Amino acid sequence: MVDEGRPLFVQIAEQVEDSIVDGSLAEEAQAPSTTELAAFYRINPATAAKGINMLVGKGVLHKRRGIGMFVASGARELLLEERRNAFAHRYVHPLLAEARKIGLGPDDVADLVRAGAAGTAPQATPDRRTP
Repeated sequence: MVDEGRPLFVQIAEQVEDSIVDGSLAEEAQAPSTTELAAFYRINPATAAKGINMLVGKGVLHKRRGIGMFVASGARELLLEERRNAFAHRYVHPLLAEARKIGLGPDDVADLVRAGAAGTAPQATPDRRTP
């Protein structure tokens, strides 16, 4: 789990998010405690708490006094929307910008994506109608 390039508390938050997105941690289910996370990942409990508090700040987790942290209603959809937006920003927008630079139109890009998903690799034919 440890990625030396990113803070541990961010990685802890992402692990919990991944569990919510993949459904292994359901909405309204109790989230792992900071003590459990600290023991499992062999980190300082304050570091685990910082990751959990990030999720509280995002509205993904909420505290029930005396019981612990729970996954908020709507947390999965919130995280999916956040990830879709990040995906578009990191991958789709740069892909389309590069496609325009080399003369490929939206249909050309869609054809390349479909071919890639099917496991084939056709040659792209520039769409001369797209500036």
